[in-house]
Amino acid sequence: MVSPGKPSPRSAVKPLSDEQVAKLSRTHHLVNPMHNHPTGPRLDNVAEINAQNPKATQRLLDACAWVVRSRCKPKAWGLENVPEEGVFITACTHVTLFDVFIPMAAMFYQGRRPRYMAKAEMASWPIIGKWFQLVGMQPVPRRKGEALAIENESIRILTSGRPLTIWPEGTLTRDPKKWPMSLKPGMAYIALEACRKLGHEIPIFPAATWGAASINHWWPWPRKNVVMGYGAAIDYSDLLADMDSWGSTPPKEAVTELTRRVRVRLEEIEAEIRGEEPPAEGYWDYRTMQRVPRD
Repeated sequence: MVSPGKPSPRSAVKPLSDEQVAKLSRTHHLVNPMHNHPTGPRLDNVAEINAQNPKATQRLLDACAWVVRSRCKPKAWGLENVPEEGVFITACTHVTLFDVFIPMAAMFYQGRRPRYMAKAEMASWPIIGKWFQLVGMQPVPRRKGEALAIENESIRILTSGRPLTIWPEGTLTRDPKKWPMSLKPGMAYIALEACRKLGHEIPIFPAATWGAASINHWWPWPRKNVVMGYGAAIDYSDLLADMDSWGSTPPKEAVTELTRRVRVRLEEIEAEIRGEEPPAEGYWDYRTMQRVPRD
């Protein structure tokens, strides 16, 4: 299935300036996420690492980090929020194909090995497809009728003890100014149902990455600034208060509200990185391809 609309060009946004990065550094402790343990000494999750072809994964990780460092100046804050053990979900913005490697590599360098959702076509790409499968890609067929199978597999990943990374917009943002657009409800459904099966709240961490949208992939120099903000876990304990009395699926109202909370936090973090306010008219709705008022 082809996604409607096209992402806006690089000319739609300004590069992230050195002045804005300096401003962020006065509020947050910025680190280079493309190095081992960027936030300081911590315990690696050895069981996850050993379960995922550790030598080949490390080679791929270091190669990915070299490419990222050679094409941009990556910085991040909040990676100390990444738990050393236990399940969690990282919900990421999806501005470009390039910036997905920032949260992926950052999680690996923090000693975790989350599974992550990616469109199934990527698994068949020459060489790269094998690499993606090696580092834990969960293929997502983008055809009607596949959603339930994808959600069930994601719930199984979480209940088996592995963390999960999701790009809940479902594809590159179609917002002309490249703000987070409407999110698919699948991420919220997965989180709520996995919480019910495990009997406790699963941390959801919002991760917004900004700066890669202005990179020229054929001629990336001079290197642009790319910053990721990894926010604190979103509180949704109130939505789980009556989970023992749910029917066969989580209530639609809870799914809608959790989806809204995640989108709001992603927008807030991206706004802080950009040093701009998001459009006052509202956020971009993928279904109608226009802005709609915020709830």
